[in-house]
Amino acid sequence: MCGILAVLGCGDDSPAKRVRILELSRRLKHRGPDWSGLYQHGDCYLAHQRLAIIDPASGDQPLFNEDKNIVVTANGEIYNHEELRKRLPNHKFRTDSDCEVIAHLFEEYGEDFVDLLDGMFSFVLLDTRDNSFVVARDAIGITSLYIGWGLDGSIWVSSELKGLKDDCENFEYFPPGHLYSSKSGGLRRWYNPLWFSEAVPSSPYDPIAVRSAFEMAVIKRLMTDVPFGVLLSGGLDSSLVASITARHLAGTRAAKQWGSQLHSFCVGIEGSSDLKAAREVADYLGTIHHESTFTVQDGIDTIEDVIYHIETFDVTTIRASTPMFLMARRIKAMGVKMVISGEGSDEVFGGYLYFHKAPNKEEFHRETCRKIKALHQYDCLRANKATSAWGLEVRVPFLDKEFIDVAMAIDPQWKMIKPEEGRIEKWILRKAFDDEERPYLPKHILYRQKEQFSDGVGYSWIDGLKAHAAEHVSDKMMQNAAHIFPHNTPSSKEAYYYRMIFDKYFPQNSASVTVPEGASVACSTAKAVEWDASWSSNLDPSGRAVLGVHQADAVDNGNKT
Repeated sequence: MCGILAVLGCGDDSPAKRVRILELSRRLKHRGPDWSGLYQHGDCYLAHQRLAIIDPASGDQPLFNEDKNIVVTANGEIYNHEELRKRLPNHKFRTDSDCEVIAHLFEEYGEDFVDLLDGMFSFVLLDTRDNSFVVARDAIGITSLYIGWGLDGSIWVSSELKGLKDDCENFEYFPPGHLYSSKSGGLRRWYNPLWFSEAVPSSPYDPIAVRSAFEMAVIKRLMTDVPFGVLLSGGLDSSLVASITARHLAGTRAAKQWGSQLHSFCVGIEGSSDLKAAREVADYLGTIHHESTFTVQDGIDTIEDVIYHIETFDVTTIRASTPMFLMARRIKAMGVKMVISGEGSDEVFGGYLYFHKAPNKEEFHRETCRKIKALHQYDCLRANKATSAWGLEVRVPFLDKEFIDVAMAIDPQWKMIKPEEGRIEKWILRKAFDDEERPYLPKHILYRQKEQFSDGVGYSWIDGLKAHAAEHVSDKMMQNAAHIFPHNTPSSKEAYYYRMIFDKYFPQNSASVTVPEGASVACSTAKAVEWDASWSSNLDPSGRAVLGVHQADAVDNGNKT
């Protein structure tokens, strides 16, 4: 992941302003430690901190078209850039960077080119011929992006809040699947698939179509010119990603450069269920496996850094981000710059355990739609920022546009969880990869029950966080919480503790508004209560807290849970 910062129309082209933009851009240097660049055209500035994944030798940004009158600063990966280059035979490309196609596509098609891009991306494009500009973010919000407004009438765009929080009068997250055009003066949605309407689909379940679409989603993400690996928790989603990657790695350019044996990475507290399951999958697939262990105290010591980097006070996000943050540091230290991960499957297929309580297929489908639309504030935010903190890129094939189209077109009756019929959560995904002749995974891994990441790394992790927060947040503080934090008031001591840290780094009201309402509990709690009143007595968002669903079969530090 790279870091982008743009200041547009600030009315100040002085050397002092340029120095300030450089200073703010350096706040994003963790996202792109390989190179930095700044382009200035009058009172418009485009800054970039580069993490070099494709074409490390010549892909420095900002990028240009042939005449250098169209300028782009971009974050992300365009997986179909080679195909897009073939559609532009009359254009001369200066680099092999995947993001250079953005400038040429705009020159050829104008603002309507964004839907042609297959990948994860955020970018700012400046047309110096008339000083107009375009800002866009990928369909689901895999890459992070924020927009702000200055008192001088300027518009600011940044990969993280850090880049604009001190210089903008107001700011907010840039919505996924949207484009901002200075010519029209507003946002418009460029990504509008059929499932967005939440109308219940009716396509029959085709396991081969699901398998083929997901394999293609993984294969296209093997595009890299640097060492890479897979995140492997031992659960269904990451294990499938690892299995497919291991099968197809040999024929890629990455294998020719770095070897055909896949590296896999797992994190957990000693004795946790994820470490055990991941090791078993790694042995089955023959990967070079790396385990990162941490203690509860290690995690607690890291919380402030985690909140500073991930820029949220959401409880579940912080719980899961901390071990991921620690693991990312180890991965980058080994020289790996990109990993492939399993985020998004639970939203697409209704994999969270509270989906057991969905009363009908209509409710099931609407909830999957809601979850996907909110990913940019939860799992995408976590995966992007916890890894970018150390200059590591994460790719997420379950959020591939074409794969989502296939999965969300299936009649949700097939996704419904029916234990009496042997259909556990994500059954249609498991069945699609249940190949007797050439197994992708061992059966018990393929049908392993869902564990939230923050649970699987070790149950003592969450318990330790709660205990630590209780030592720092008194009952009196909780009684006055609504007066201290009138917006999005924390409802637990753990949430209060995170909120105090967040406000230290991001005290602006605009910053707290970027975190979704009700984040101090779980975004799924309201729906779970609606489906089953027994949930109302439990405000903890942990996956294992779903009453009567989770099978406590993990051993953590010698204690049966």
